[in-house]
Amino acid sequence: QSLVSSSKWLQHYGLKRNKLSLSQILSQVGFQHRKDYVTALGKPVASRYADGLFPQYKRAQDGSVYNLTAKKELILHFVDCLIGAIELYQQRMEWLTSESRQIFGVIQEQCIVIVLDFGTAAPTEFDLCRDALSMVLVEQVVQISRFNLIRAAQDLMKWQQKCTPVSEHTVKSAVTWLWKLDHMTAASHVSSAEALLEAMGDEGVSS
Repeated sequence: QSLVSSSKWLQHYGLKRNKLSLSQILSQVGFQHRKDYVTALGKPVASRYADGLFPQYKRAQDGSVYNLTAKKELILHFVDCLIGAIELYQQRMEWLTSESRQIFGVIQEQCIVIVLDFGTAAPTEFDLCRDALSMVLVEQVVQISRFNLIRAAQDLMKWQQKCTPVSEHTVKSAVTWLWKLDHMTAASHVSSAEALLEAMGDEGVSS
């Protein structure tokens, strides 16, 4: 039962290639308890010879019943496979929620503009924001193709006029530019909108 429950959870995560979806496991550890139409009775009738002969599992999705015939060794094999798959997904989740990904998610686009709006951040919060932005530049932006930084302010500030190809040099340059920014009072909502429009006006930007 726990094996089937784990399979139901994992089938949502693309494990069909490894034959670890619920249907695939059931087809390998048993056979479906069939119904057939009996003319004399005028209705479908399920065979009863397997009742009490095999452990049975009823699928909640469609009500189908499977007679489980597998030996203990095969069940343990699937247990090991499912435990391994769960561990892989746990590692994936830990990676997805670590470091800069915990704050920004995973950047998947190849050409991006990061709009900086520090709002009413105090000086210490301003530095924390810059720490986080430096982290995403070094960890994630370095993996894509092109990028730019725009700061929302009364006088809009851009690191570069257009998105720039990513390299070790340009990422270091962007981090240096970021840490040379002065702490300012809050930008207006108009300034934020202007920065977003400026970012969207750069052709080729996907995010």
